[in-house]
Amino acid sequence: MSEYKIKGAIFDMDGLLIDTEKLYLKYWKKAAADFGYDMQDEHVFAIRSLSRTYSIPKLKGFFGEDFPTEEVRSRRTQYIAAHIEEHGIDVKKGMFELLDFLRENGIKLAVATSTDRSRTLLYLNKIGAADRFDAIICGDMVKIGKPDPDIYLTAAEALGLEPGECAAFEDSPNGIISASSAGCKAIMIPDMTEPEEELLSLLSGVYRDLEQAEDFFKGRM
Repeated sequence: MSEYKIKGAIFDMDGLLIDTEKLYLKYWKKAAADFGYDMQDEHVFAIRSLSRTYSIPKLKGFFGEDFPTEEVRSRRTQYIAAHIEEHGIDVKKGMFELLDFLRENGIKLAVATSTDRSRTLLYLNKIGAADRFDAIICGDMVKIGKPDPDIYLTAAEALGLEPGECAAFEDSPNGIISASSAGCKAIMIPDMTEPEEELLSLLSGVYRDLEQAEDFFKGRM
């Protein structure tokens, strides 16, 4: 067990707080198809939580140098925006309950998401959660995004805490790598995929949903 008591909790957003990864999966493939490319589930999984620095070369590696990454991304964003406008955003099980529990116990709260700030605030305001966080750090607020540690280091600093004092909640391997390399206690709430063997050594816990993740804090606060 760490020498630190847990004083902060940092949350990824897509697929962790809100049930949007399924939208990225659907609409990345649909947008790519619009441009004549056969994107599959595994291609979308590979770029989850990745910053453009890493996702663009990965996509070009899959589909060739001519793959129009920004055009496809823009079309995907349009599709997701239209879906959310019509259907709203589903929150993940136990989200509000866990945030309330942590707040009641004096834990500082932050978001660390690869999504840009304008869409992050739009989504969090849409579900009535933006004002529950002490800091919101987004992909366009750091030089190098996930899987590098910068976004989690920035979030911990914004909370006035050491990374080791923070639990970091993620649903994707790239996010776990980012949180762990920053020195946070990385906790996985699997969404689209289960943690692979090589990821297990980086994890301080795996829970089925945010409701169950409350157990992590028992004796650590």
